Amino acid sequence: MALSAIKTICYDNYMITGRQIRAARSLLEWKAEDLANEAGLTRVTISKIESDLVQAQEKSIVAIIAAFDRHGIEFTDFDGVRRKPSNIEIFIGVDRFNAFYEFLYQNLKTYGGDVCIAAVDEGLFSKYRKDPDQHRKYMKELVDSGAITVRILASESKFSSSYAQFKRLPKANYAPTSFYAFGNCLALITFEYDPAPYVVLHKASPFAEAYRQSFNLMWATAEAPPKGAP
Repeated sequence: MALSAIKTICYDNYMITGRQIRAARSLLEWKAEDLANEAGLTRVTISKIESDLVQAQEKSIVAIIAAFDRHGIEFTDFDGVRRKPSNIEIFIGVDRFNAFYEFLYQNLKTYGGDVCIAAVDEGLFSKYRKDPDQHRKYMKELVDSGAITVRILASESKFSSSYAQFKRLPKANYAPTSFYAFGNCLALITFEYDPAPYVVLHKASPFAEAYRQSFNLMWATAEAPPKGAP
């Protein structure tokens, strides 16, 4: 294939092209230099990728996608580019998982309320947090202040916490996705995605309220874990 031919770049199960990157820049009214600065790349590298003159390295494409993502732009199938829906946000990987928790803390500090979590394996949350002890400290402060309550349904857990109430998730309700309702938000979380975790955050009260109703039904029938449960 000639260098002038259109080349495509593989990422996350779909293809993005130099044309899409130029279109994304246009939505933000960015120059190539702006994208280079945001992505930590050179102006020359951006130009070559957009012109399909090189096969871009995966890390360069990840940096470009992340730069646009931070500014509300995402790539779609069929060479599409669009502004991300304002009520939906996606967090992929450890760094973004911790960004999700920063959003969570600010939301709870502002709005408070009942936090409902259904977890396949509650221990995975701690595994992927950068500072689990700081998380527990912050959540306990919010609980002790009366700002929030936290209930966790878990299929796998140590079933012990300084701030949360636990119940065992019935086997019939096991699912590969964890759910996290807080304020007017509902997050769907999976740890089976690569890179993990993968979080889809819906900032919409109808989703959060509908899930809470289902959670309350499960909570009413769930059993408290026995003392000393793993």
